[in-house]
Amino acid sequence: MKWSFSALGLIVMGLFGFMILMLFSEITISNEQDYYSIKEVTESAMIESIDIAYYRLTGKIKISREKFVENFSKRFVKNSTYGDGNYDIIFYSIEEDPPKVSIGVIDSTQSYNIYTETLDPTRIDVVNKITAILDSYE
Repeated sequence: MKWSFSALGLIVMGLFGFMILMLFSEITISNEQDYYSIKEVTESAMIESIDIAYYRLTGKIKISREKFVENFSKRFVKNSTYGDGNYDIIFYSIEEDPPKVSIGVIDSTQSYNIYTETLDPTRIDVVNKITAILDSYE
């Protein structure tokens, strides 16, 4: 009888360990994907939102704030899990001249279901922040 309880305990511990492994793998993989996506999207959105008319007149680089927010949002939704994520995008500061942006993206992990009960306390927020400066050589 004691060996059957030991076997049952071993199975329960294995399932618990498997659940912990799945949770941490989701956190690390989504964090890495989000970081590189934010980095690439920020760079391309900054380049795309350069004010060409201002550059032609003065020779200095300046970005348009509204155009940057639009380009970043559009590109990030397109690149990050095709819009299938729980993302909150926070624009901390956007400086037009010299071009500098500070952005934070909060990603919530999935909730896990056990016996048709949703475990919301298992949702973990992964926060990625980036500050980028667009520089040019004259």
